[in-house]
Amino acid sequence: MTNDTCEIDGKRLQHALYLLGRNVSLREQLIEFLKEAEPSLKFEGSVRDEITGPIVDALHDTKDTYEKTLSDGTRFKFLFRTKIARDFLMASVEHPSHVWEPQTTKLLLGLTSGITSDVIVGGAYFGDQAVLVAKNISALGKRVHCFEPNLDQAGMLKENFRINGLTNVRINTLGLWAESNVRLKLDGFDSFANAVKIGADEDGFETISIDDYQKQFSLDIGLIQLDIEGAELGTLQGASKTIAQFKPHIVFEVHKNYVDWSDGLKNTELCRLLLDTGYKVFAIRDFNSHYEMTGKPVELIPVNKVYLEGPPHGFNMVAVQDAAIFSTLQYKIVENVSPKLLLHKAPGLHHPTNGL
Repeated sequence: MTNDTCEIDGKRLQHALYLLGRNVSLREQLIEFLKEAEPSLKFEGSVRDEITGPIVDALHDTKDTYEKTLSDGTRFKFLFRTKIARDFLMASVEHPSHVWEPQTTKLLLGLTSGITSDVIVGGAYFGDQAVLVAKNISALGKRVHCFEPNLDQAGMLKENFRINGLTNVRINTLGLWAESNVRLKLDGFDSFANAVKIGADEDGFETISIDDYQKQFSLDIGLIQLDIEGAELGTLQGASKTIAQFKPHIVFEVHKNYVDWSDGLKNTELCRLLLDTGYKVFAIRDFNSHYEMTGKPVELIPVNKVYLEGPPHGFNMVAVQDAAIFSTLQYKIVENVSPKLLLHKAPGLHHPTNGL
């Protein structure tokens, strides 16, 4: 069989699965079957990412919409786009505890419990974490300021705040950047898209710096969360006055595609910016997926003790002024392990230290 024949047959199979997926009842049955089959599939890599997930992806198109309710009653509507939606849809229980990245979600809720200032979320997407943070601080009279330039996802974000009765939110379709009034566009698909500069006459969106936004609305800022595909450094540089004045907790993503950590994570420009302003910086051990971690402490790795080997990858980090905040049983400081929790990799490096 030639490569061309394989490619044609592959496209035919993908199209056949898509047609099958237009029948919602059959689609649901097949997804349930695949979930049940996963524990029985013997495979050295990730069963979800390499076997069952691609089949589920083929059943859908980017307009397919779902609604799912968490165990605490929080409702989410979401488009079937990228791994975030797929893995949430394929959760092991009908009403899961979270949407995406269980330990980062837990950390965000811990850091915002009792918070006395507002929260900024850059890359809010459909609200997978921002909705839960807003719900967590609603009784405190504090607001979440969301930034999401992807208009489809910003629409879903607005809807998810609405269906949960949350009014303590401001949704911005501006992009966070080092400076304001720069024209950008998203390059790439959906949650994987990164921002690139464009000309004044091209379709795109405007930027704003956190310092300018804070000044415009006279905000007190207690936490900044950034998941903006490589724009984290510039955005934090554009938040220097806010950081100096309010010393907010900062949760952010780093990725090898955007951050050169060949001289160690501690020596990257991004981490140095925070360390030099008095922050204590940790990597968050987490699944870049949906996985139930109820009862498991959030494991944090000091920035100079992070195992970084492996193919290009990304993970979340947290910076705080006082590491004593992590002295409760909700957290556990660990060393010389990977921040990437992976079911199919070496347990000593890629599983929680007290097991799965």
